Amino acid sequence: MITKKKKKSYTEVYALGQYISMSAHKARRVIDQIRGRSYEEALMILELMPYRGCYPIFKLVYSAAANASHNKGFKEINLVISKAEVNQGNTVKKLKPRARGRSYRIKRSPCHITIVLEDISFYQQHEEYLMYLKKPGCSNENINLTCYDTYSSGGLWDKK
Repeated sequence: MITKKKKKSYTEVYALGQYISMSAHKARRVIDQIRGRSYEEALMILELMPYRGCYPIFKLVYSAAANASHNKGFKEINLVISKAEVNQGNTVKKLKPRARGRSYRIKRSPCHITIVLEDISFYQQHEEYLMYLKKPGCSNENINLTCYDTYSSGGLWDKK
C-alpha cells in the first residue's frame, strides 16, 4: 500500500477536540458562523451566540491560537480560521430503566471538532507575487512568471 505524505504547511496550526458530548448537527450550525473569519472576530461571535455548543468551540479556537503563538510564534492579530470541520463520533448506547421492569435505549452521539488557523502575514508579505498569479494572461519582467488564459482563447474543447 502506497501512502502519500502531506506537505507541511508553515502557516497553519490546528487544534482537535474529540468526543465532545454534543451532536454534530448542533456543532455545525455554530462552526458555519465562524469559518473564514479572523481569530478575534470569531471569539466575539462565540461569546455572544446563545447556543450551548459555543463554549467547547470557543475553547478549541483559543487553544489553536495558543498553539500558534507558542509553537510557531505567530501573532494572534494575523490569524484566520481557514478550516473548521465537525465529524460524528462513535454512538454511545445506554439503557434507562422504565416502568414495569422495562428499559429504554438512549443513543448519545459525540462529535470531533477540528479548527485550523492560518497566519495571513505570510501572504501579506508576498502579496505582489500572488497578485500576478491571480491575473489571467499575465507576464512581468521583474518576476519570471507567465500565465496564459485558456478560456478566453477558445477554451479547452472545440465546439462543432
